[in-house]
Amino acid sequence: MYQKENLTKLKQLNELAPEVMKAFWAFDRAAVADGAIPVKYKELIAVAVALTTQCPYCIDIHTGNARKAGATETELGEAAMIAAALRAGAAVTHATHALL
Repeated sequence: MYQKENLTKLKQLNELAPEVMKAFWAFDRAAVADGAIPVKYKELIAVAVALTTQCPYCIDIHTGNARKAGATETELGEAAMIAAALRAGAAVTHATHALL
């Protein structure tokens, strides 16, 4: 299902819903801009979220952005383990719904 060339279709979305997409791109840029949390850490957060939501496009984009922002392989590995721990923790806590 994941085909990187699908991202070229974002141009079509920009044309089909120009005002909404302008707002989206502005929000996207603002969300990952340097602020109280530095860009590198924001991108590491984005990697962990992308791994949790299992979006291959986001994993690819934010892993590259994290590396560009100076993230190391060790930091990316730790971000992945945080995502794994949260997914496992969710399964454990949701398991309580299965208990009498």
